[in-house]
Amino acid sequence: MTQQAVLIAQISDLHIKAQGKLSYRKVDTLGALHKMIARLNSLDPRPDAVVITGDLVDFGREEEYQTLKEALKSLTLPFWLMAGNHDDRQSLRRVFADQPYLYQHPEFIQWQGECGPLRLLALDSTVPQQSRGELCEQRLSWLANRLEEQPSRPTLVMLHHPPFISGIEHMDRQRLDNPQRLAEVLARHHQVERVLCGHVHRSMQVAFAGTVACSAPGASHQVAFDLRPDGPAQFCLEPAGFLLHRWTPDQGVITHQCVVDRFDGPFPFYDANGLID
Repeated sequence: MTQQAVLIAQISDLHIKAQGKLSYRKVDTLGALHKMIARLNSLDPRPDAVVITGDLVDFGREEEYQTLKEALKSLTLPFWLMAGNHDDRQSLRRVFADQPYLYQHPEFIQWQGECGPLRLLALDSTVPQQSRGELCEQRLSWLANRLEEQPSRPTLVMLHHPPFISGIEHMDRQRLDNPQRLAEVLARHHQVERVLCGHVHRSMQVAFAGTVACSAPGASHQVAFDLRPDGPAQFCLEPAGFLLHRWTPDQGVITHQCVVDRFDGPFPFYDANGLID
């Protein structure tokens, strides 16, 4: 008997500007979001939920969040919002006042939710007016307490800033401060199936604190792949993508990287004569 899977789609780094203004005078981030939503709506089987791991808008302005909110009306899947370094907590809460989970913590946008057997724990790694991320003792204590409440329940821990070194130097200068403190908390809790993050606009995976940490590709533009020590801060228009995390009780989580654009295919491997030659 096939066990029921839970599907969580992760998108990140939307960088929406008010009324569709181009980001960096080049990127149609609102148009990219509409394409992303159409792709997510068309998935079969349908994801149980979508998590959006920060940098929802470009400058944290209320009119940007209004543009985002209007666009998300066409998403036919439940969604969860998180804050990134481009976001403003109070503007986000004012515009999305209909999302009560954003108010679970009095100061930070930290929340807990569930999707079937899976538990979701979102951390707020933002530092106002700065690109880097941090998790202070108050935020880490909240995480530790939540993990201790349900030590046997499979859990996704999510934050915007990656707790690992990517090798892309200009992004590593603005990663999570003191990631070893997060690792210390997670290492005590073996129910954590994944650590999900955004920020770097590329798909990456690394072993971290006894689990796997992975970042999602950008919803529109990608950070240029450049591992030179002096590589400049640049982006490129590689295909937009998202991650699909599939959980089953017998295996846990497997993560698929998916692209938004449609390409030729699918084509069969076999015809009436067997493997096509």
